[in-house]
Amino acid sequence: MLQLEAWRPRVTRIPARAVNPLVPDPFERLFLEEYPKVVAIAYRVLADRTAAEDVAQEVFLKFHRRLSPESERAAGWLHAAAVHSALNVIRGERRRAARETAHALDPAQAPPANPERLVEQAAVRREVRQALGKLPQRTAALLMLRYSGLSYAEVATALGMKVGNVGTLLRRAEEALRKEVNRATPE
Repeated sequence: MLQLEAWRPRVTRIPARAVNPLVPDPFERLFLEEYPKVVAIAYRVLADRTAAEDVAQEVFLKFHRRLSPESERAAGWLHAAAVHSALNVIRGERRRAARETAHALDPAQAPPANPERLVEQAAVRREVRQALGKLPQRTAALLMLRYSGLSYAEVATALGMKVGNVGTLLRRAEEALRKEVNRATPE
């Protein structure tokens, strides 16, 4: 009788502890084991080594906050997250390029400037800058970052806040700016 089990290839996963017993931290072992794979996955999507390393760093940070390094799903989660995060980078770049294109002024197509209109615009800009100067620094920074074209995630990172809080704080900051401009504008 032929034993079929003997001919079937078996893949056994080596526990992370066996990879390098000198590395005591389970997360560090996982990192050493999976980092090159995560970077390679992100690189295949982005075709940019530094961006792929940034994505890998972000993925490991998210993983460290959410899952245990000894989880059976660890490697799969890291690989899937690398793909999703890399795609998010591409989407973000595409959105930023679209915003920049939409807001860019082409001097060849600009209508002739009306001197009266230019003076009015300069006065409005001056009023807004003065109002921004009276707002708390974090509120003014939030407005400036968002209206400079940064995404909610980029604003949150820059100001050290949660992404979910950016929209609410932005709305409050806009309201505070509106009140400050109205207060400074003579009626």
